[in-house]
Amino acid sequence: MRPSRIAELRQDTVDMFYHGFNNYMNIAFPEDELRPVSCIPLTRDPINPRNVELNDVLGNYSLTLIDSLSTLAILASAPPDSRDTGPKALRDFQEGVAALVVQYGDGRHGPTGQGARGRGFDVDSKVQVFETVIRGVGGLLSAHLFAVGELPISGYDPQRTNIDVEQHPIAWPNGFKYDGQLLRLALDLAQRLLPAFYTQTGMPYPRVNLRHGIPFYLNSPLHNNISLDPDQAQDTAEITETCSAGAGSLVLEFTVLSRLTGDTRFEQAAKRAFWAVWSRRSNIGLIGAGVDAEAGHWIGGFSGIGAGIDSFFEYALKTHILLSGHELPNLTIPHTAPYGSWLDPNQLYQPLSEQDNSPDSFLDAWHHAHAAIKRHLYSGVHHPHYVNAHISTGSPQAYWIDSLGAYYSGLLALAGELDEAIETHLLYTALWTRYSALPERWSVRDGTVEGGLGWWPGRPEFIESTYHLYRATRDPWYLYSGEMVLRDIIRRCRTECGWSGLQDVRTGEMSDRMESFFLGETAKYLYLLFDSEHPLNNLDAAYVFTTEGHPLIIPHKNVGQRPRKPPVEKAVQPHYKDNFTNTCPVPPVLPPLSGSATAARPDLYNAATLIRLHQVPNIHSDSDITAQLEQSGSREKQANKPRENHTYFPWTLPPSMLPSDGVCSVSKQVHTSVIEFPSNTQQSVGSAFNLMFGGHNLVRMGSEGIAINSLSGLKLALVMEEPPETSERAWRISSIGNLVLGRDEKVFITRDVLADIADPLFHRVRDSVLVDILLQTKAREPVQDHNLTSAVPEPSLESQPTIDIQEASLSATNLFNSLLHQITSALREPATTVGPEPAPKPDYLYTEMPAITPVGVGVAPLPDVREAPNPHRNPQVESLSWKLIYFADQACEAKLPDIAAKNHHVIVMRRGGCSFSEKLANIPSFAPHRNALQLVIVVSDDRDALSEGEEDTWGFNFIRPLLDEPQRTRAGVTRHHPISMLMVGGGEDAYELLKTAKSLGLRRRYHVESQGLNINNLVVL
Repeated sequence: MRPSRIAELRQDTVDMFYHGFNNYMNIAFPEDELRPVSCIPLTRDPINPRNVELNDVLGNYSLTLIDSLSTLAILASAPPDSRDTGPKALRDFQEGVAALVVQYGDGRHGPTGQGARGRGFDVDSKVQVFETVIRGVGGLLSAHLFAVGELPISGYDPQRTNIDVEQHPIAWPNGFKYDGQLLRLALDLAQRLLPAFYTQTGMPYPRVNLRHGIPFYLNSPLHNNISLDPDQAQDTAEITETCSAGAGSLVLEFTVLSRLTGDTRFEQAAKRAFWAVWSRRSNIGLIGAGVDAEAGHWIGGFSGIGAGIDSFFEYALKTHILLSGHELPNLTIPHTAPYGSWLDPNQLYQPLSEQDNSPDSFLDAWHHAHAAIKRHLYSGVHHPHYVNAHISTGSPQAYWIDSLGAYYSGLLALAGELDEAIETHLLYTALWTRYSALPERWSVRDGTVEGGLGWWPGRPEFIESTYHLYRATRDPWYLYSGEMVLRDIIRRCRTECGWSGLQDVRTGEMSDRMESFFLGETAKYLYLLFDSEHPLNNLDAAYVFTTEGHPLIIPHKNVGQRPRKPPVEKAVQPHYKDNFTNTCPVPPVLPPLSGSATAARPDLYNAATLIRLHQVPNIHSDSDITAQLEQSGSREKQANKPRENHTYFPWTLPPSMLPSDGVCSVSKQVHTSVIEFPSNTQQSVGSAFNLMFGGHNLVRMGSEGIAINSLSGLKLALVMEEPPETSERAWRISSIGNLVLGRDEKVFITRDVLADIADPLFHRVRDSVLVDILLQTKAREPVQDHNLTSAVPEPSLESQPTIDIQEASLSATNLFNSLLHQITSALREPATTVGPEPAPKPDYLYTEMPAITPVGVGVAPLPDVREAPNPHRNPQVESLSWKLIYFADQACEAKLPDIAAKNHHVIVMRRGGCSFSEKLANIPSFAPHRNALQLVIVVSDDRDALSEGEEDTWGFNFIRPLLDEPQRTRAGVTRHHPISMLMVGGGEDAYELLKTAKSLGLRRRYHVESQGLNINNLVVL
């Protein structure tokens, strides 16, 4: 893009900002926002205080002015032009600061602290904590950092390095002396939010009254400490539902406030709230949107990247950036505060640890959060996008994307995930091209606006990501995307007194409101996109933009840090993992002719077809308008008569940017298969289960997956997974009927259900590596916990806890047995689980020991014995297959006695002392007989572990034993009937447990294949 055209776009952005800002100052000041269609101030709803859609944002203070100050400071660095843009913006910035002080005072306790509207923010308004922090506190802090020169303004040098601004004020040309008024006002506003943090969880209540605190939260410790007039009391309880973004996205603003003032309350409260949200993530690493600030439980089961969750991920990464290179905060709470009263909710809790304060901990949280998103929410079908999934299972719940989610591409660019950022940004660019705005929700599945939610209130998220991607790649494609946004806003949203949002992007109906973030973020990011030489774009420092678009930085000379000697042993180690992105990648090389690597991507049209862009008339196609704009910079009005459909995007992109030899990759589609089972009312096992669970064939086993009681009438949908998703090609059950499964959800089925299935698309295959040894012991004998799961009577299904994989002592081994215990208990006869009479106590207890088969030329097949019964369904059998057991210790010193093989079914040995082949050689010769030796069990110590990084499918702590030579007797004679062998883990505990066995049995393991490929997430129990 030619420099003259960029300069024109930059000036149009300045004009756009001032058209809204000047009208706000002339009409609405000092109210909250502006109604551009009505051209009147927009204020809170005085009739209905519970109109939270309006009142949550508006605080009955000069919200738009505060939100606009940092934009004015950025415009003050505009390059010289005929309109004197930079000096004018600096004057307006200084006038805006002075006007705020006139209205709200200078933040002090004396006479100067009283403004025309009140002393600070002492207003009787119930505000949303999150919105007040990001707009009010963040806007004041950012403006303060510009005012004192910590953030750059071209030509403005207050020369106050290491000088107390309160003692040495900065004189401005308008006669105002800046001595930190904005910082003190930010402190005043933030202190009024602290009562919201008096909760049991550390997460703040969603709302607080700026004057009276939170008497409307009945369970707050402060409820009885604040007296109100009767007419101010609340007759109904306030809702305690907040969101992950609202509770966890306060760290940037509150940390900067604490570091600038030396007041530790805010940083600690905000970080505690962040970790309170993160600690409640599900077993698969997802967080929900709604959460109860009092009880701490999730409200609703949805997880995504958009509304209610978005800025939590943003603040995880940006807190790491902001705090990098700084000392940990002062953990000592002073007895008196430097400003105001000492209202400190942190006194309810233990101080945060160094780990909680470390920037590396926030990077760790970001990495794991993004990994969970990539695993469970990222859909690569057709073109990459993010779905909404169940927080615990990861199963898709909704197939729409929202306009708030457009921020994620920019966040990925900051995190170094550049390719994912580029490909996901393409989708939003195509969506904007289709609607000339972003609808609030858009259905990927239906290709239409979701649920009538078609408004666009001027949100900045898409242009924010466009800005970050241009900074990361310098690809002019993003400049054309920014031009598209600017042209469409001017065409559709301009009013006589400002800029409206769109009530419906399809019809162009305007909304009667100009949000403060339109001036505070949307105009700001557009301007910075078109001013690549802006000092903020070239600032070599750890600064960040908040979720409201306010740049913040922690000066290295700030107070509130404590000097620390280098520790002998670091408590917090730098975070690093090979599979996480820890360095910024090299951006794609720009092609020499077209000049855009993004326009040359083979998946460009995949995004367009997913948005159905090729089916939409292109109103911008008349008379080759884009070519005219490129050649002459003309601003002539565009014709509205469409001549063609869209073939590429953004619509401002000149055809010359497209490569002449470009290719279009085939949209990624998944290979699917469907298996339908006929209805069979006579199928065994089903009757008992159906009586218990109301005739259903399925039951959910916590967050682990679905148990199938009967295949009768079920329809299974399978998708093909290929490397690198799996080690080899395999199927995954994606849905059962209308029940969609998550990526890592398992489907559990007992082998009894599979016994009579004869389907070429669904057949069981015996596992040649793993088996289970079943131990029968007398019930009166105490059975200790040997890290093995015993089949003791189980509680009812309703009372069974969710299994935590991370806490299982033997990893997948324990998980397998625990799930087997739960699922098969659900399939027991109803007489043992329901009814007025208690089930009789069993005579025997059963324990399953996972065992592994050997490899090598000396391997003998396992004995062909009747499979041991399911211990959880038929616990009372007289005896299992083998009752006579001989214990031979290591069996390395000498030949075992003849009776060991002739009169015993099983020989148990300890591992070690000699090779496996030598152990078998020490077993004397014997004639095969049903009462003679059938099996050798070798017990491996837990210390005999795999080499680092090795682990078999079930998490066993040992590898398959090797029989590297044919089996021989001690005399060297080859055995005509080789001996079957298995190895179990558990060491001494397992060896002693085997001694208590009354009898032993063998249970085979199975997996299910379809069309020659394994079904990976189907577990046969």
